Amino acid sequence: MTDTTADTATAAGHPKAGSLYQVSERTRRRHAAEQRFRMMGLAAVTFSILALLGLMTSILSNGLSSFHQTYVTMEVFLDPAKLDKKGNRNPEDIAKITTFTIQPLIQAALAETMEARGIAVEGVNAKKAVELISKEAPAQLRHFVLDNPEVIGQSVTFDLLASGRIDGYYKGRVSMESAALDRNISPEQLVLADQLKAAGILESRFNWSFFTAPDASDTRPEAAGLGVAILGSAYMMLIVLVLALPIGVAASIYLEEFAPQNRWTDMIEVNIANLAAVPSIVFGILGLAIFINFVGLPQSAPIVGGLVLTLMTLPTIIIATRAALKAVPPSINDAALGIGASKMQAIFHHVLPLAAPGILTGTIIGLAQALGETAPLLLIGMVAFVREYPGAPPEGFFDPASALPVQVYNWTQRGDPAFFERASGAIIVLLVFLVIMNAVAILLRRRFERRW
Repeated sequence: MTDTTADTATAAGHPKAGSLYQVSERTRRRHAAEQRFRMMGLAAVTFSILALLGLMTSILSNGLSSFHQTYVTMEVFLDPAKLDKKGNRNPEDIAKITTFTIQPLIQAALAETMEARGIAVEGVNAKKAVELISKEAPAQLRHFVLDNPEVIGQSVTFDLLASGRIDGYYKGRVSMESAALDRNISPEQLVLADQLKAAGILESRFNWSFFTAPDASDTRPEAAGLGVAILGSAYMMLIVLVLALPIGVAASIYLEEFAPQNRWTDMIEVNIANLAAVPSIVFGILGLAIFINFVGLPQSAPIVGGLVLTLMTLPTIIIATRAALKAVPPSINDAALGIGASKMQAIFHHVLPLAAPGILTGTIIGLAQALGETAPLLLIGMVAFVREYPGAPPEGFFDPASALPVQVYNWTQRGDPAFFERASGAIIVLLVFLVIMNAVAILLRRRFERRW
């Protein structure tokens, strides 16, 4: 452009072109805004990671100790004069023995063990010494004798749970100072525990019973386990999988492929989207009103919990399945129809297999969400204290049971700090199950994924 042309363009109102190497003020503001947005995004991600690390640190620091338990190992003489007074080994007569009958046997065995090892603490007699052993121990011996009546009259080595205070002493919850103010333990008993540990009678090891034992009373936190809760959660997830997956997939196929587009289908779609956002406690109220009060199903049973969680999971599965069906290219369906396949054949033989990764992912995510729900299970009575294991399916679906999130809730409501440790351990177990389920969803998606 010549000088004359440039002067003419300026006179006509057009701005004079600047240099490409000169950054304008507007560009500087745009770059600054972009940099601020990046910094805010980085700050948000950093804050989220720090919050997650803080949460996991708190859970792990409080819960990892629940996977180790203190045990007292010693020989107990199963005195026939106490356990089988008639001497006939009749199971019905032996079944009449109580834990009060067995407690003196444990006390005598501990006294003999201490005397043989030369262990003694001033101010701690045999009665005080046996308080180091859990109140669950007599019940443990009773079950062993009932299952093995032929051992009566013999000396048998048992691994007995130490009391919650002794276990807490070796996990840092109990100290000499706190024991001086605690009516359930004394500093002298802690000194005795140290001597028993030095002699190899008392030791800490991995707590397998945490995964297999049922819940325990408020006075026996060391005996509390997740056995019934894990089994109850497994039963409920089985019910949800068997009911929610076929119903959700069938509803999705109908709405996506067969249903006419009218006001009724529009209303159904809106309601499905709304149900996915309904608070879970509302489904608990629905289950209480229909399945328990109207149908008459038993409270605290996996069948009721499974039905409630099925209703809660169905919208998630339907939405995920419809999205998976829409992701399949229409040309797949058109090609199947073009070679003479029926509508049903095109969907079930071609479209549905290609949509399987998305369907499986949505299903497992829905199951993971249902596994962690607590509020609806509380309303249907699964908060009850359950000691007995449910039977095998299908009868076991109607037996009383608990669930992992409900067990966590129960333990946090109890006063003994040992139950708080158990609750944190149960949260770790629940998180492991959730991570496994999400990992399975990712693997299945990659395994069956197809690219076009």
